[in-house]
Amino acid sequence: MGMIDYLAALLLLTGAVFYLAGTAGLLRFPDVYTRLHALTKADNVGLGMVVAGLMLQAGSWSVAAKLLLTWWLVMLAGAAVAQLVATGALRRGVKPWRR
Repeated sequence: MGMIDYLAALLLLTGAVFYLAGTAGLLRFPDVYTRLHALTKADNVGLGMVVAGLMLQAGSWSVAAKLLLTWWLVMLAGAAVAQLVATGALRRGVKPWRR
């Protein structure tokens, strides 16, 4: 295994840790707004790390470009869905959790 393989493995593991942190935020945070924040931030960074690790292992530039396009589309869709969920919760009167 070369240095690129170790770097790719490190990026993949880092991405998995970010996914785990987002899942923990989903389970631990008290309201829909903080849960959305945890999921969108952690999952976008986690997917970015995974895509970066996979791009290092990609056999061609076209595969790397497709991975990058996939990441961009997932970030766009995640932001749109988070906006829709937060707007729906706000319209239904879901208030942020306060101590």
